[in-house]
Amino acid sequence: MDKTSKVFDIWAKAGRAEEMEEGHGVTVGKFLGSISFDKPFSFLDIGCGNGWVVRKIAQLPKCKKAVGIDKSKNMIKRAVSKRASKKEKYTCTNLESWNYAGKFDVVFSMESLYYSVPMEPALNKVFKMLKAGGFFYCGTDFYSDNHLTKRWKKVMKVPMDLRSKTEWKKMFKKLALRQLQSKSKTQNIGQNGKGNLVHYLLPEKKSRLFFFFFFGYIQWFQLLLHQ
Repeated sequence: MDKTSKVFDIWAKAGRAEEMEEGHGVTVGKFLGSISFDKPFSFLDIGCGNGWVVRKIAQLPKCKKAVGIDKSKNMIKRAVSKRASKKEKYTCTNLESWNYAGKFDVVFSMESLYYSVPMEPALNKVFKMLKAGGFFYCGTDFYSDNHLTKRWKKVMKVPMDLRSKTEWKKMFKKLALRQLQSKSKTQNIGQNGKGNLVHYLLPEKKSRLFFFFFFGYIQWFQLLLHQ
């Protein structure tokens, strides 16, 4: 068991999973509420904790399947104990080594991607697990420009991939392979959410990637893949 798994096993027993649910719930709820789930879809939550996002999504009428993965066995135990629907599935695994043959319409990652060091292999796995026309939503408040959170790495004493806003953008650009166009756009999401929109082409999928970067309490990255 690695250091990160051990820390989150301890957190799960101490009730920290519910604290994270409460702390992130309002912002994530507003964001998910802005998404139109008007067609049947499958959903994956990376770093699901006690499964609170999976449970929320599984309640939607159009949700066919909602899966949560977490490398902490105690977090997964908490999620299973709270299961409210047969549509919910939970697995104790990290993303990179997860042996799963299926693909998802929507992949979600809240404050979890940076525990993959470096993040690029995890992002490549996300792309492989997305259906054509699928969505990837990634939220983080851990970046070097944020002086309130960059100290997390020293406090937690586990591997964490700390990057600047610019480096996050470069990482997504590099994986997108080819830039189509960029233009500015303003939206309101959460607290003072303003950002810009950049379009990229993913030739191997004949897909488009839309990358949102929001400046506010949470930084959101949204990748929309279209046939």
